Amino acid sequence: MVSVILIWIYMLFTCYVPGFTALGLLSGKERQIRSESGCLYAGIVIVTVYAQFFSLFHKVGLAANLLLLLLCAACLFVRGRQMAEHIRGVLLTVTPARAGAAVFLFFLFAYGTSTGIIHYDTGLYHAQSIRWIEEYGVVPGLGNLHSRLAYNSASFCLSALYSFAFLGGRSFHACAGFLAWLLAMVCAQGVFGRKGSKPVLSDLVRVMGVYYLLNIFDEMVSPASDYFMVLCVFFIVIRWLDLLERKEADWLPYALLCLLGVFTVTVKLSGALILLLALKPAVRMIKEKKGKEIALFLGLGVFSALPFLIRNVILSGYLVYPFTAIDLFSFDFKIPKGMADYDSREIQVWGRGFSDVSRYDEPVTKWFPQWAAGLDPVNKLFLVLAVSGLAVFVILCLRTLKRRSAERLDFLLLSGTMAANLLFWGMSAPLIRYGCVYLWVFPTLIWGFVYLGLSPETDRYRILILLIAVIGIYKAGTFGAETVRGAVPDYLVFQKDYENFETVSYELGGHTFYYPREGDRTGYRDFPASPAKAQEEMLRGDAIEDGFRDVIHTQDAENSEGKRG
Repeated sequence: MVSVILIWIYMLFTCYVPGFTALGLLSGKERQIRSESGCLYAGIVIVTVYAQFFSLFHKVGLAANLLLLLLCAACLFVRGRQMAEHIRGVLLTVTPARAGAAVFLFFLFAYGTSTGIIHYDTGLYHAQSIRWIEEYGVVPGLGNLHSRLAYNSASFCLSALYSFAFLGGRSFHACAGFLAWLLAMVCAQGVFGRKGSKPVLSDLVRVMGVYYLLNIFDEMVSPASDYFMVLCVFFIVIRWLDLLERKEADWLPYALLCLLGVFTVTVKLSGALILLLALKPAVRMIKEKKGKEIALFLGLGVFSALPFLIRNVILSGYLVYPFTAIDLFSFDFKIPKGMADYDSREIQVWGRGFSDVSRYDEPVTKWFPQWAAGLDPVNKLFLVLAVSGLAVFVILCLRTLKRRSAERLDFLLLSGTMAANLLFWGMSAPLIRYGCVYLWVFPTLIWGFVYLGLSPETDRYRILILLIAVIGIYKAGTFGAETVRGAVPDYLVFQKDYENFETVSYELGGHTFYYPREGDRTGYRDFPASPAKAQEEMLRGDAIEDGFRDVIHTQDAENSEGKRG
């Protein structure tokens, strides 16, 4: 826990400083930076993009952190006085209750990030992916060694940057917990940060955010990309609603949230359609003839996604792996199309709850009932609310068109974006942890809108508070009991380490590689590792940095050379 706290303090500094600087440059003198959490999220995006670019040229470790500190020093030199004023302004608004809640949540989530359940996929490929970034940055054709190492996520570079593996002890994995703590702070603002007692839609989404945090509290010790994506989507939706509820007329804060949406897509592709929200700031900028600003934000969006796309190409030979519809390159390290297509189908089938890849092309009428039957009772309820909510959403759209009213357009854009993400997730790979945020938030928006719009203010307030109180007391009780029962004193100092598994070593091109003695997981310690023993012909050169190529391509090339000789 102490180790996590120290890492988080370092993250607070190295994310806030560049985040505040960037927001200050984008906002200009006429706008005031209001949100401290906005600075931190902006900093997370900047630092992650930086780590990805750095990985293209060098391993992400000591040098990357030293350069980051130099960049922070430059930011302090340029904007230090403004940062001090901003921090002073924030502190003046902090009440004792709010300060106490922030400190409590900080230590609570630091403890949760120090212990818990290590995700299965972390031992399968998350830990190895992060270690490859720590040791080499990026290696051509790495997906040929193990296809899941081509599942590129921006979150792995962020985790590698703050792992401090270069100290020689262990590789820490505290970034998912840091984002969880930030979301907890944003949710707490619904209690401490609003004047008046009328419930609004953002309150309901905050409740769902808390529900998600309670669900992942014993799992966020793992650096799984799913957590990063869901936590970011919750933040985007909550902040978007906050802006709408205070009738924010400026296009800039919406545009900044859309840049966070680009970051979310680079973390997990199941969040791709969150970018539909960009319609609002785009329309506003077009109406106001902000040509330079449009070009700037388009450029920032492309720049944010660029290192992610480059890493995809280097790792797999595809712009977006494992989707082969966009097939632009023909490198010798490119993963064979058949293998990439199989990988894509396996993800799809696994998300539907099956293990037989041959079922990938089954019609929705066949697999959907089986998938729905496998959901737990809570998610079955949300599925019913989501499906019925789609009908309500269509009715709201039709009524808005009939009345030719722009009053509901902002709400319809947000709920429509969540509906599009829900359908995209549901029709592709509907594993709950990939898209629970859409399954929960879309019906919350739709039915919350109906409830708050139709019921009297006094009744809706009392019923809502009673409902939240009953659910909250139950969840808090079970959460507290589980936390106390799973408490381990050893983790009060050091974070729980990655799981490691018994492996078999072998030589490949003069280098020692590993594969598991049983099963398909290797963990972090034994490196480089893959679920199966690799073949000598996979190496592209004498050094590991030269990368890997598929054996079939190598054999075909050798046969062609023999024929020409």
